[in-house]
Amino acid sequence: MNKLVNRKDNRIQTPAQLYLLPSYFLIFRLIFFASLSYEIIPGYGDYWNFFRQAGLGFPFLNYWTEFPPVFPIISRIFYSLVGGREHSYGYLLAIFFTLLQAGCIWLLLNIIRIVWPREDPEHRGWLYFLFTAGLFYSWGYFDTLAVFLMLLGIYLILLKKDYWAILAIAMGILTKWFPVLFLPAIWKIRKPKNALSISIGTLVVVAAAWSALFAANAEYTKASIMSQLNKGSWETVWALIDGNLTTGNFNSEINRTIASSASISTGNQSVIPPWLSLLVLGGIGFLVFWKSSLDSALKFLGFGGFTMVMFFLWSPGYSPQWILYLLPLVILCFENNRSRLLSIVLVLVNLLEWPILLSRGWFQFLEEIILLRTAIFILLALLFAQIALAQNNNDDEIIISNKEA
Repeated sequence: MNKLVNRKDNRIQTPAQLYLLPSYFLIFRLIFFASLSYEIIPGYGDYWNFFRQAGLGFPFLNYWTEFPPVFPIISRIFYSLVGGREHSYGYLLAIFFTLLQAGCIWLLLNIIRIVWPREDPEHRGWLYFLFTAGLFYSWGYFDTLAVFLMLLGIYLILLKKDYWAILAIAMGILTKWFPVLFLPAIWKIRKPKNALSISIGTLVVVAAAWSALFAANAEYTKASIMSQLNKGSWETVWALIDGNLTTGNFNSEINRTIASSASISTGNQSVIPPWLSLLVLGGIGFLVFWKSSLDSALKFLGFGGFTMVMFFLWSPGYSPQWILYLLPLVILCFENNRSRLLSIVLVLVNLLEWPILLSRGWFQFLEEIILLRTAIFILLALLFAQIALAQNNNDDEIIISNKEA
C-alpha cells in the first residue's frame, strides 16, 4: 500500500483549535453581510444569472445550462425553498458559499499540517483568510463549491482515503471541470493499479451522472455540453488573436429553453485551433509529468498547480473568479514571502480586470491586462514545475512511498 511517512514531529495545535479560524471567518462574513444592503451582496457576481435560470424549472429537464449539473440542481432547490423570492434566494446563496469558504479554510489548515509539518498552519491560514474574506469572487460565483470539493479530494488523497476521494473529486468535476486536473498527479504518487482504480472510479461516477441526465432529456443535456464549446474565446491571448474583446457572457440571442440556441456563437471562430495549442502545451505538460518524481505531498500539490496553470494558458476563455482555484495552491506550495507576493499580485490583477475595468466598459485596456495575466501565469507554471521537478532536500516534507507497507 502507499504510505505517508512523517519525517518530523508535528508542532500543530489540537484538532479543536483548527476550527477557530473557520469560526472567525464565519463571524466576520456574517457581520459583513449584515452591514450591507442586499443590492451590494450580489455585486458584480452572477446571482442574476443563477436566479433567472433557476426560475426556468429543473436544469437539463426544462432548459439547458452552461454549467455541470451539481450547482444548477442546488440552485433550483434553493429557489424552491424560498418560493422564488429573489432576495431570500440571494441571501441563501451568500450564506451557503460562506459556509463552504469556512470549510475551505479548515481543509487548507489540515493540508498545511501534512505539507508543512514544522509550521504553525495559522500563518498560511490567515493569509488565505485575508485574501478571501472580502473577495467577492468567493461568494459572487459558485466556484467556491468546486474549490471546496477540490481541496477535499486533495486532503482525502493525502490521507489515503481513496474511495471517499473518488466521490469528492467526481462531485468537483460535476460542479466545474477543474478538479479533474489533479488526476494526472495521482498517477505519480500511487502504484499504477491504485491510480487506475481512482481514475476509473472517478470517471465512472461522472459518466453515470451525465448518462442519467441524457436518459432524462438528451436534447437539453447535449445542448448544455456543447454550449461552452460553441461559445468562442474570451479574455485570453487566444481571444486577442481571434478578435474577441468581450467577457464570457453568452450571446443575447440565446434562449435556454430552446436547445438549438446553444449552437449560437458568441464571438469569432478560433484562428488557432484549440487542438493545436493543446499539442504544444500538452507536450510540455507531459514532459514535466515524465521527468517529475512526486515523492512528497508538496511536489504532488506543485504538479497539480502546474497542471492547473497550464490548463488556464491553453483554455480559449478565462474568467477572473478562477483565481479561487489558484490561491490555495499558491499558499500551500510556496514559502511564506513568495506566497504573499504572488497572492497579492494575482488578486490585484484579477480585480483590475473584473470588476474595476470591464464592469465600467473600459475594454480598451483588456489587451494589456490579458498579456500581464498571461505573463504571470507563465511565471507560475515555471515555479510550480520547479517544485514538481525538485530533488528532495527538505526534511520537513511528508514523504510519499509507493512501497508495500
